[in-house]
Amino acid sequence: MEIKEYFSIFNSSLSKVDEQSIKKMIEELYTAYENDKMIFVIGNGGSAANASHFAQDLSKGVLLDQSINKRIRALSLTDNIAYITALANDDGYEKIFIAQMRTFSQAGDLLIVISGSGNSPNVIEAVNFAKRNGIKVIGVTGYDGGKLKELADLSVHVPLNEMCMAESVHSVIFHYVISSLRTKLTGEKFDSSCFS
Repeated sequence: MEIKEYFSIFNSSLSKVDEQSIKKMIEELYTAYENDKMIFVIGNGGSAANASHFAQDLSKGVLLDQSINKRIRALSLTDNIAYITALANDDGYEKIFIAQMRTFSQAGDLLIVISGSGNSPNVIEAVNFAKRNGIKVIGVTGYDGGKLKELADLSVHVPLNEMCMAESVHSVIFHYVISSLRTKLTGEKFDSSCFS
């Protein structure tokens, strides 16, 4: 495949994502911030990397002025390697997120679940736990969305049957969300002059 063809497929995939679902995601994140709730982000593989990146951007990248005391409280549950490996070793890999949710989460928090297939047992267990315990779930998926698309309170779906590109589209969505939240919280607008 030529690079222009790859870019063309990527751009086409971006255009197929429902814009309203992204706007609703931004509103849910803003509401969590306003109510001082925790935002947990989870995923496997490339989605784990996206979870880590997105949580960091939410916590640090939205409010660039670090002297502001009221922060977005976001945490990726993919980052505590000692805890994850202990859980996986002792209780099974499917328990790595639900056990952390049980430890850290409270009713009213927000769980963002990133999964290309939408069917990974460990994320589905975390979703079911969240729904039983008053935690809203945003699912970010690829392929046909799998179980996650059906279970999530809000679905941000990338209808694309190629994992790497779906993960790249997810990353673009997350960066747009960060930029939009920054504008919403600080009034700072995206500088389009960076294209010149």
